[in-house]
Amino acid sequence: MKKINQLLIVFFVGVMQLTAQSQPQILVQPYLQDAEPNSIVIMWETTSGEESIVEWGATEKLGKRTSGKAEDINFSESRVHTVKLEGLKRFTEYYYRVRTGKATSDIFQFKTPPFATDQESFNIVAMSDMQYDSQHPNKFSEIVNQGVLQYLEKEHGGKLPDNLAMVMIPGDLVERGSKYYQWKEHFFDPAQKLFAEVPVYPVLGNHERNSVFYFKYFSLPKNGTPAYAEHWWYKDYGNTRIIGLNSNDGYRDLGEQYQWLEKVLADTEKDDNIDFVFAQLHHPHKSELWIPGEEESTGRVVKMLEAFSTKTGKPSIHFFGHTHGYSRGQSRDHKHLWINVASAGGAIDNWGEFEGRDYDEFTVTQDEYGFVMVEVDGNRNDPKFTIKRISQGNNIKSRQNELRDSITIWRLEKKPDAPKVVSPINDIIVADDFATLKANEFSSSLSGAFHAAAHWQVSESQDFEKLALDSWKQFENWYYKEDRQKDDDLTDEKTKRLKPGRTYYWRVRYRDQNLNWSDWSEIASFKTKEENEK
Repeated sequence: MKKINQLLIVFFVGVMQLTAQSQPQILVQPYLQDAEPNSIVIMWETTSGEESIVEWGATEKLGKRTSGKAEDINFSESRVHTVKLEGLKRFTEYYYRVRTGKATSDIFQFKTPPFATDQESFNIVAMSDMQYDSQHPNKFSEIVNQGVLQYLEKEHGGKLPDNLAMVMIPGDLVERGSKYYQWKEHFFDPAQKLFAEVPVYPVLGNHERNSVFYFKYFSLPKNGTPAYAEHWWYKDYGNTRIIGLNSNDGYRDLGEQYQWLEKVLADTEKDDNIDFVFAQLHHPHKSELWIPGEEESTGRVVKMLEAFSTKTGKPSIHFFGHTHGYSRGQSRDHKHLWINVASAGGAIDNWGEFEGRDYDEFTVTQDEYGFVMVEVDGNRNDPKFTIKRISQGNNIKSRQNELRDSITIWRLEKKPDAPKVVSPINDIIVADDFATLKANEFSSSLSGAFHAAAHWQVSESQDFEKLALDSWKQFENWYYKEDRQKDDDLTDEKTKRLKPGRTYYWRVRYRDQNLNWSDWSEIASFKTKEENEK
């Protein structure tokens, strides 16, 4: 009898184990997609099971229930689940959990976006290139959990959905997109606490290799070119339009993508509710740390955004990655920023490791891990945004959420005073074949504004069509760990070699740290000595 009881116990234990094994288990915890003021998409992955249910409500008691669909992802029993919640109220907090059979997640929260007319302010995180590095396998987890989450808790306190609107990722989410296991282990698992409560919006990098897993794991806006669904798209949040683009080989030169972008920008020009445009794509147009990573096609996007911003007065940014480090630059003649938001995990491109170049556009380049915070002010009377680089340092110097760079851009123009020319003036003859141009000190009616750039031009004609000098200097130029503009007050500039016996005309304009240019100064003139007078 005793043996029979033992056999029965073994039998029932075995049955229970088989039953447990056959029950669905959550592989990828729930994450948020495609948020609208009145709807949101919730996704997750299980070991098996077709049931796709989200229980949700305005409190932790939930009370409502919405079903969705399940899809195969890897020719196995694993299923990716997609549920769209509709009929939500704008800028409102909700609670939810997901269910597939007996597999149930914890209860999480999310907050729907506002309308632009609500004039709400919000924050965005931008980071990229979190692909797995075997030398530092936990780096992406550190960036998210000790970086983003701790930073927001310290700076804002309260609930995560109240402090962060979305996460932008301009590419290279995993080391090899065709390897199924990397999506769970290297991307979703380290960031599950973030993605469960804040919508994530990626674009394709070269490491995704156009993998089918990318398109199965994400439900991005379907407002791109229909034949290239989710390769490019846009998403509005409050007064800001986010544009996702594909800069990979095979897509970067497609006319359809640029035609679509041209139309989106034209529509944005007419939309008075949109103050800012933030585009993201993977490859840089210029890269101070890694020239081989540059792509000329990105320059085409930059030109389109520059032209848009100057025509409309709506500032723009292009966020990118590919180079594993941070860079912040700005276009000379446009309110347009260039922001490299890497690295959130990929091995750093250290100074001196690859061919680099000191470009005029960039004022700061750092070979460090980290992420970028974007703080958008929705005040329709005077909207602005602030970019903050939050650094985690590198393998030589550790940093813990250290603010390493910042810039604020207003939509409305706030011009500094036009500079006044000091010397040379009134056709004075300069002593040699060069001249040192001098203007007065910077001034502005905007409180806190300071002298951030100067643009000098020397010409043989008063229309400045034939330039002998066209020099743009910025107040800082951090390149290879030193500031190459240190101690330059930007109020003087030496010309290059000039022709003898000529009259030259010159002018200068000043820029503040918010990318506001002054008007040009009055035109001054000087002469160079004749050849036989030297």
